[in-house]
Amino acid sequence: MRLTTLCLLAVGLIGCSSQLVGTGDISQEELLSRLNAAQTPLILDVRSDAEFAQSHVPGALNIPHDQMSSRLSEIDSHRDREVVVYCESGRRAGRVTEILNAAGFSNLRHLAGDMSGWRNAELPVDR
Repeated sequence: MRLTTLCLLAVGLIGCSSQLVGTGDISQEELLSRLNAAQTPLILDVRSDAEFAQSHVPGALNIPHDQMSSRLSEIDSHRDREVVVYCESGRRAGRVTEILNAAGFSNLRHLAGDMSGWRNAELPVDR
């Protein structure tokens, strides 16, 4: 009986591996409509400093993915706030989401399409 339960659990985990616990997508349109709302999420750009300087979602905070673990204290006060994470194509955002999940951030969202999708949709950017 225990072996069967473990096998079912393993199959369930494999099937869910692409969706991180506590993380859902937020559409570009939804984020755009919330940029000027009273409860704007923390928008976290995890690309390099150079990529961020070229263009970024308005109001985004830049903490490169490879610095996230050492810079968590900068966003610790946002632990219970909605946090939207994006990079250029999704890989780095996924890594950061795992770090934030492990650090106790409970309301994480991933920007659908990341920055490449935002630019392709010709949405507003800051430089």
